[in-house]
Amino acid sequence: MLFITIWPLFGLICLGFVLSRKGFPDPGFWPAAERLNYFVLFPALLVSSLLRAPLNDPQILRLGGAAVATICLVAFGMALARRIRPMPAARFGPALQGAVRFNTYLGLAITASLVGPEGVSRAAVYLAIAVPLVNVLSIVALSEAEVLRRPGALLTTMLRNPLILACLVGVALALAGTGLPFGADRVLELLARGSLPLGLLCVGAALRPSALRGDLAALAGTSALRLLVVPGIAALVGAGFGLGPVEALVLVVFSAIPTAPTAYVLTRQLGGDGTLMAGLVTAQTLLGVLTIPLVLLALGLG
Repeated sequence: MLFITIWPLFGLICLGFVLSRKGFPDPGFWPAAERLNYFVLFPALLVSSLLRAPLNDPQILRLGGAAVATICLVAFGMALARRIRPMPAARFGPALQGAVRFNTYLGLAITASLVGPEGVSRAAVYLAIAVPLVNVLSIVALSEAEVLRRPGALLTTMLRNPLILACLVGVALALAGTGLPFGADRVLELLARGSLPLGLLCVGAALRPSALRGDLAALAGTSALRLLVVPGIAALVGAGFGLGPVEALVLVVFSAIPTAPTAYVLTRQLGGDGTLMAGLVTAQTLLGVLTIPLVLLALGLG
């Protein structure tokens, strides 16, 4: 049942891959669709979900703490490994992103399929905390910590991220308890409905199978860490924080899903190894259709 629930989501990813390779509807469609989703539809989904999130629930605070602990533990472990086996920032940056970043579209789609709107509202809170954190870690890893000497530039970069801005707006509205006037929340809900299917199609369109011919050892090691080890760490952290069933599922799902396709864009912008990053996105997305159901079953969360 778990596999049946999840595979249609990967079916949309495969459909996006096929359509983009066939040039349908037009080669320029996919970059435009990705921008529309990234700047409009997905932020609408985050705001509308956070509006319904019970931010005064103690479980929400525990989920936030568990998210930070899981991501920082993995990042710290990779930093220690780098001291033992040094590597340049151009390769460490993609490796770190391959371990701690996550495909938000797939994570929310899986959560919605398994636990419905309650899970989506919890997942939105997770994203409000985890998205800024993984972005900071990714930028620092790719820039050899130079950005820390220019905190203003880092803050500017973060505040230009539409997902971070949407999370800030959603949390502010939820805390204020005023909602949105004149039916604006309904507009957001209508926009949000198109976000996940379009996002999954765009994920498929962004896959680069040719990048799998690169460094197989790095691809295999980082993918195993992301898809198998990190979910186990998340399950232990969740148990330590005393998370409820829904919150534990959200934490593990976002720790078990493939890395984000947008990591490739950031890697290229900051001079990292783009081929390695593209290979990690592609390999993890292809493997995820098998590893995600198996991990959830093994951890008793399916």
